[in-house]
Amino acid sequence: MHKAANTLDALPKSMQAQATRALREIWDAENKAEAGKALDRFIDDFAKWPKAVAKLTKDREVLLAFYDFPAEHWLHLRTSNAIESTFAPVRARTNVTKGPGSRDAGMAMVFKLIEAAEGRWRKVNAPHLVALVRAGAKFEDGKLIERNKGENAA
Repeated sequence: MHKAANTLDALPKSMQAQATRALREIWDAENKAEAGKALDRFIDDFAKWPKAVAKLTKDREVLLAFYDFPAEHWLHLRTSNAIESTFAPVRARTNVTKGPGSRDAGMAMVFKLIEAAEGRWRKVNAPHLVALVRAGAKFEDGKLIERNKGENAA
Protein backbone atom coordinates (compact mmCIF):
# COMPACT_ATOMS: atom_id res chain seq x y z
CA MET A 1 0.00 0.00 0.00
CA HIS A 2 2.88 2.37 0.68
CA LYS A 3 4.28 1.69 -2.78
CA ALA A 4 0.91 2.62 -4.30
CA ALA A 5 0.74 5.84 -2.27
CA ASN A 6 4.28 6.79 -3.26
CA THR A 7 3.50 6.08 -6.92
CA LEU A 8 0.35 8.20 -6.81
CA ASP A 9 2.25 11.04 -5.13
CA ALA A 10 4.60 11.16 -8.13
CA LEU A 11 1.68 11.74 -10.51
CA PRO A 12 -0.35 14.90 -11.14
CA LYS A 13 -3.71 14.96 -9.35
CA SER A 14 -5.53 14.72 -12.68
CA MET A 15 -3.97 11.28 -13.34
CA GLN A 16 -4.33 9.75 -9.88
CA ALA A 17 -7.81 8.26 -10.36
CA GLN A 18 -6.75 6.54 -13.57
CA ALA A 19 -3.55 5.32 -11.90
CA THR A 20 -5.51 3.98 -8.92
CA ARG A 21 -7.62 1.88 -11.29
CA ALA A 22 -4.48 0.64 -13.06
CA LEU A 23 -2.87 -0.27 -9.73
CA ARG A 24 -6.03 -2.14 -8.70
CA GLU A 25 -5.78 -4.19 -11.91
CA ILE A 26 -2.28 -5.27 -10.89
CA TRP A 27 -3.22 -6.40 -7.40
CA ASP A 28 -6.57 -7.90 -8.35
CA ALA A 29 -5.19 -10.01 -11.20
CA GLU A 30 -6.02 -13.72 -11.16
CA ASN A 31 -2.37 -14.80 -11.36
CA LYS A 32 1.19 -13.50 -11.54
CA ALA A 33 1.29 -13.50 -15.36
CA GLU A 34 -1.86 -11.34 -15.59
CA ALA A 35 -0.48 -9.05 -12.90
CA GLY A 36 2.73 -8.70 -14.90
CA LYS A 37 0.71 -7.74 -17.98
CA ALA A 38 -1.23 -5.17 -15.95
CA LEU A 39 2.05 -3.78 -14.63
CA ASP A 40 3.39 -3.54 -18.19
CA ARG A 41 0.22 -1.65 -19.20
CA PHE A 42 0.80 0.73 -16.28
CA ILE A 43 4.37 1.32 -17.48
CA ASP A 44 3.12 2.08 -21.02
CA ASP A 45 0.19 4.25 -19.92
CA PHE A 46 2.21 6.35 -17.47
CA ALA A 47 5.55 6.51 -19.33
CA LYS A 48 5.19 10.30 -19.36
CA TRP A 49 5.85 10.23 -15.59
CA PRO A 50 9.06 8.16 -15.19
CA LYS A 51 9.38 8.87 -11.45
CA ALA A 52 5.99 7.30 -10.80
CA VAL A 53 6.81 4.30 -12.99
CA ALA A 54 10.20 3.86 -11.29
CA LYS A 55 8.63 3.89 -7.82
CA LEU A 56 6.36 1.04 -8.84
CA THR A 57 8.73 -1.03 -10.95
CA LYS A 58 12.08 -0.86 -9.15
CA ASP A 59 11.13 -3.94 -7.08
CA ARG A 60 8.92 -5.76 -9.58
CA GLU A 61 9.49 -9.24 -8.11
CA VAL A 62 8.80 -8.04 -4.58
CA LEU A 63 5.68 -6.22 -5.77
CA LEU A 64 4.25 -9.46 -7.19
CA ALA A 65 5.68 -11.80 -4.53
CA PHE A 66 2.32 -12.42 -2.85
CA TYR A 67 1.32 -14.58 -5.85
CA ASP A 68 3.87 -17.12 -4.52
CA PHE A 69 1.76 -17.68 -1.40
CA PRO A 70 -1.62 -19.38 -0.92
CA ALA A 71 -4.44 -17.49 -2.63
CA GLU A 72 -6.35 -17.53 0.66
CA HIS A 73 -3.58 -15.38 2.19
CA TRP A 74 -3.45 -12.76 -0.59
CA LEU A 75 -5.98 -10.56 1.21
CA HIS A 76 -3.62 -10.30 4.18
CA LEU A 77 -0.46 -9.86 2.12
CA ARG A 78 -1.82 -7.05 -0.08
CA THR A 79 -2.28 -4.69 2.86
CA SER A 80 -0.19 -3.13 5.59
CA ASN A 81 -3.16 -3.01 8.01
CA ALA A 82 -1.67 -5.69 10.26
CA ILE A 83 1.44 -3.61 10.83
CA GLU A 84 -0.35 -0.28 11.04
CA SER A 85 -3.05 -1.50 13.43
CA THR A 86 -0.45 -3.15 15.66
CA PHE A 87 1.55 0.00 16.25
CA ALA A 88 -1.24 2.62 16.23
CA PRO A 89 -2.04 2.22 19.96
CA VAL A 90 1.67 2.25 20.79
CA ARG A 91 2.15 5.53 18.87
CA ALA A 92 -0.94 7.05 20.46
CA ARG A 93 0.16 6.13 23.98
CA THR A 94 3.77 7.29 23.58
CA ASN A 95 2.59 10.62 22.12
CA VAL A 96 0.25 11.23 25.07
CA THR A 97 2.77 10.23 27.76
CA LYS A 98 5.70 12.10 26.13
CA GLY A 99 7.70 8.85 26.01
CA PRO A 100 7.89 5.82 28.25
CA GLY A 101 10.58 6.98 30.67
CA SER A 102 13.05 4.11 30.91
CA ARG A 103 13.79 1.46 28.31
CA ASP A 104 12.32 -1.30 30.51
CA ALA A 105 9.13 0.70 31.11
CA GLY A 106 8.86 1.34 27.38
CA MET A 107 9.27 -2.34 26.50
CA ALA A 108 6.66 -3.33 29.09
CA MET A 109 4.23 -0.70 27.83
CA VAL A 110 4.68 -1.74 24.19
CA PHE A 111 4.22 -5.42 25.07
CA LYS A 112 1.00 -4.77 27.00
CA LEU A 113 -0.44 -2.47 24.32
CA ILE A 114 0.25 -4.97 21.54
CA GLU A 115 -1.06 -7.83 23.67
CA ALA A 116 -4.31 -5.90 24.19
CA ALA A 117 -4.57 -4.99 20.49
CA GLU A 118 -4.14 -8.66 19.51
CA GLY A 119 -7.72 -9.37 20.59
CA ARG A 120 -9.04 -7.10 17.82
CA TRP A 121 -6.98 -8.58 15.00
CA ARG A 122 -8.63 -10.32 12.08
CA LYS A 123 -7.93 -14.03 11.93
CA VAL A 124 -5.83 -15.36 9.05
CA ASN A 125 -7.75 -17.04 6.24
CA ALA A 126 -6.84 -20.73 5.87
CA PRO A 127 -4.64 -20.94 8.98
CA HIS A 128 -3.84 -24.58 8.15
CA LEU A 129 -1.76 -23.32 5.19
CA VAL A 130 0.52 -21.24 7.42
CA ALA A 131 2.36 -24.39 8.52
CA LEU A 132 2.96 -25.33 4.87
CA VAL A 133 4.32 -21.86 4.09
CA ARG A 134 6.61 -22.00 7.14
CA ALA A 135 7.82 -25.45 6.07
CA GLY A 136 8.85 -24.04 2.70
CA ALA A 137 6.06 -25.43 0.53
CA LYS A 138 6.00 -23.83 -2.89
CA PHE A 139 2.91 -22.09 -4.25
CA GLU A 140 2.39 -20.82 -7.77
CA ASP A 141 -0.43 -18.38 -8.47
CA GLY A 142 -1.86 -19.24 -5.07
CA LYS A 143 -1.97 -23.00 -5.58
CA LEU A 144 0.22 -25.56 -3.85
CA ILE A 145 2.73 -27.13 -6.20
CA GLU A 146 2.88 -30.88 -5.71
CA ARG A 147 6.30 -32.33 -5.03
CA ASN A 148 7.81 -34.67 -7.55
CA LYS A 149 8.04 -38.27 -6.39
CA GLY A 150 11.84 -38.16 -6.59
CA GLU A 151 12.18 -35.18 -4.21
CA ASN A 152 13.18 -35.80 -0.65
CA ALA A 153 10.91 -34.54 2.07
CA ALA A 154 12.93 -31.84 3.76
